[in-house]
Amino acid sequence: MDQKTPQKIDIDWTSCQGHGLCAELLPDHITLDEWGYPLVDGAPIPPRTIRRARRAASDCPVLALKLTATRN
Repeated sequence: MDQKTPQKIDIDWTSCQGHGLCAELLPDHITLDEWGYPLVDGAPIPPRTIRRARRAASDCPVLALKLTATRN
């Protein structure tokens, strides 16, 4: 996927362990619930933020984050 393709963050809930690193790396797009698990709104990630979103996905300790193309 290139940076022009609208993308959103998806979470693999079976893998996520609530480390919270994703919210530290993308605080404008990911918040944590009261148990430390990520909350995302499903909105497309702005092109200027794609690199940070990719880093958040690759730095997740259990690789529970994925960037996927949004459906138009």
